[in-house]
Amino acid sequence: MIVLAIGDVVGDPGMDVLYRCLRPLKKQVGADLTVVNGENATPMGRGIAPSQAEEIFDAGADVITLGNHTFANRQICDYLDEQPNILRPLNYPARQPGRGYTVVECRGRQVCVCNLQGRVDMNYIPSDPFAAADWLLENVKADLYLVDFHGEATSEKQAMGWHLNGRAAAVWGTHTHVPTADVRVLPGGTGYITDLGMTGGVESVIGVRWEQSVRMFRGELTERFKPSDRDCRVQGAVFEIDQQGKCIGARRVELR
Repeated sequence: MIVLAIGDVVGDPGMDVLYRCLRPLKKQVGADLTVVNGENATPMGRGIAPSQAEEIFDAGADVITLGNHTFANRQICDYLDEQPNILRPLNYPARQPGRGYTVVECRGRQVCVCNLQGRVDMNYIPSDPFAAADWLLENVKADLYLVDFHGEATSEKQAMGWHLNGRAAAVWGTHTHVPTADVRVLPGGTGYITDLGMTGGVESVIGVRWEQSVRMFRGELTERFKPSDRDCRVQGAVFEIDQQGKCIGARRVELR
């Protein structure tokens, strides 16, 4: 089984390049299951609305994961309850809309896709993601498990990879929008990368027009951040999973 994981879609430029490139990329890598992080898909790059979610599914995603901006656009709340294959972090309070995992059938196997959020240097403090991961593995029956860990700290994301080593087929990080060079298969057969990168304008500062970001860091007053539309690309990773639910190959992918 080939799993394609796509980094955070940022604003209209990210939506445009995803729609143009995702199906060709799926064909290129032979993807059987595609998971896209969509928490920055609104035109201003913060949150997601039902219309963007539908466009991401139409572009070729099988599952959409989210993160700390899940509820930035409250229009998504009812949609999260209605659509089983769009996920907010599992370790959010249970009373909040939506769900943190889904189980989909792929090539005759039951695949559990889970969304978790880290707690280090994040604006929103959810419950312990490591305990949530253990709960998932103990209570949700599936042939293999895939985890999008949405977090700021590389250390926390790496710790989650090792925590799930040999228990999940693949663990990938999202949120920081910069692809990392550590894609690999851990000793227990878990594919891992600290961050997939992003889908949008890479001539930017994590998706924002770089001029605005520089002005902010220099202490100047700036207008509302706008997503960059320069050098747009789709970034992510591909994981090859064997019949035993172990990852036997992992690599980064990028298409412009």
